[in-house]
Amino acid sequence: MAAYILRRLFLIIPTLLGILTINFLIVQAAPGGPVEQTIAQLEGLDPGATNRVGSGVKTDTVQTTTSSGESSYRGGRGLDPDLVKEIEALYGFDKPAHERFLQMLGNYLVFDFGKSFYSDKPVVDLILEKLPVSISLGLWTTLLTYLISVPLGIKKAVRDGTPFDVWSSTAVIIGYAIPNFLFAILLIVIFAGGTYFDWFPLRGLTSPNFDQLSTWGQIKDYFWHITLPVVASVIGSFATLTMLTKNSFLDEINKQYVLTARAKGLKENQVLYGHVFRNAMLLIIAGMPAALIGIFFTGSMLIEVIFSLDGLGLLGYEAVIKRDYPVIFGTLYIFTLLGLILKLISDITYTLVDPRIDFESREY
Repeated sequence: MAAYILRRLFLIIPTLLGILTINFLIVQAAPGGPVEQTIAQLEGLDPGATNRVGSGVKTDTVQTTTSSGESSYRGGRGLDPDLVKEIEALYGFDKPAHERFLQMLGNYLVFDFGKSFYSDKPVVDLILEKLPVSISLGLWTTLLTYLISVPLGIKKAVRDGTPFDVWSSTAVIIGYAIPNFLFAILLIVIFAGGTYFDWFPLRGLTSPNFDQLSTWGQIKDYFWHITLPVVASVIGSFATLTMLTKNSFLDEINKQYVLTARAKGLKENQVLYGHVFRNAMLLIIAGMPAALIGIFFTGSMLIEVIFSLDGLGLLGYEAVIKRDYPVIFGTLYIFTLLGLILKLISDITYTLVDPRIDFESREY
């Protein structure tokens, strides 16, 4: 197992390199980068743009250039070429793309992700600042999803074809068919003062006076705010896991070793949890890393936007809109690395659940 773990760890390097390379090429080819955005704001005499370029740059630097000094940027042909060069230097675009890419890789090796173009904060600090919100949402969503889906899937498998299985499958399919962001809007309309009840807050993870509350008051305030976002996230997550659990158990229940165990006189719970559970849960464990990454870092983006939760999903969304490249590539690097490590952990968990599985014999 040690040799397999070492091989997987070494494979992380080319995997990260490939993902970063592909995304770097795509992002560089996309129009509307930070230089173009700043030029567009300067054309509109936006004071915020001149502040980013430098305190010595005045709005009167927006002037007409000669045809020989025209800028290659769309919308920048009316700007002083020296100003355009200053903007390029500000965002690091005064160097060729391959040099910027190699410099980025060198910095990432020592986990130096640079500063955000717009907030002037280190990318790591931004991630750490937003992480508690996403962890809160992702942790409770994952916990409730597994607590609901696994027992429900097992019960559906045991009672396959019964009225319970039929109506629960109908509820699961309806929940799966409704996107979680639409369900979030429905919850707001019904329970957050939209049309009917005003039972839950509309935005934020805590109240403005959170620090002044007692410990018990802070706990109640936290769960008061997190309830609707978590419910909306769970609705969109538990359907797939429920059906996967059911199908996994159904597949194992119909195998010969289960019939043999029953023939020996074992009770149904002994057969189900002593023999079937270990084999059926392998697929569930295999899908856990992808579920964690999806729930923690991607699936919560729309939920965070709708409920005004300042987490990683909202950070990534705003970074893409603003073309904040350090944040885009820094979060991509960190999330990809976490995903690969979680995948390795799931393989190790495989062997803990079923020691018969031998990854050493796999060929690459």
